[in-house]
Amino acid sequence: MSEPLRILIGDDHRIVREGLKQILSDDPDLRVVAEAATGPEVLEQVQALHEHLDLVLLDIALPDRDGLDVLQQLRAAHPRLPALMLSTYPERQYAARCIKLGAAGYLNKSADPDVMLAAVRKAAAGGVFVTPAAAEALAGAVAGRGGAETLSHREHQVFRLLIQGRSVSEIGAQLGLAPNTVSTYRARILEKTGTKNDVELALYAERDTTSRNL
Repeated sequence: MSEPLRILIGDDHRIVREGLKQILSDDPDLRVVAEAATGPEVLEQVQALHEHLDLVLLDIALPDRDGLDVLQQLRAAHPRLPALMLSTYPERQYAARCIKLGAAGYLNKSADPDVMLAAVRKAAAGGVFVTPAAAEALAGAVAGRGGAETLSHREHQVFRLLIQGRSVSEIGAQLGLAPNTVSTYRARILEKTGTKNDVELALYAERDTTSRNL
């Protein structure tokens, strides 16, 4: 018999990790061998166990270090170790960005367990798991749609925090950036999205999410 696929789960909510472990335990070919609650913990675990891992399940919204930053570092340090991104964010907004950064797929946490198991198996086998919604997002990215899809990785990080109502100083502290640097990113974001202030930006994000889910 072949050995089970060895998986690390990176998510800051214990209840989510327990739920994922329960889903994965339904498949005898899958085994969770490690878990982490923060970005730095994911990197530490992978550094210690990468020769004994087949897949990382990685949340985007990790504390201390953004999941997309963690993904980039994993791809640089361990390019043969696939990472499947998990999030509550809409696929149409984040799937293309994750896959362009090297993820082996993007899956919403509300996905059916059978879909999640299929995604894990495909990603661990070296494939890229793409749902119809993610495929549409990728097609839009290739077609060069404007707005939020043109934001750089760092701009998108700032964008997410701005629409959550964070101040420039709070964003700077969280991302390790000087306030004037955050202000520069904010100005670029407003220009690219065609908005004038943070209120309009939040309304833009809400409209964008609604239109993509129709």
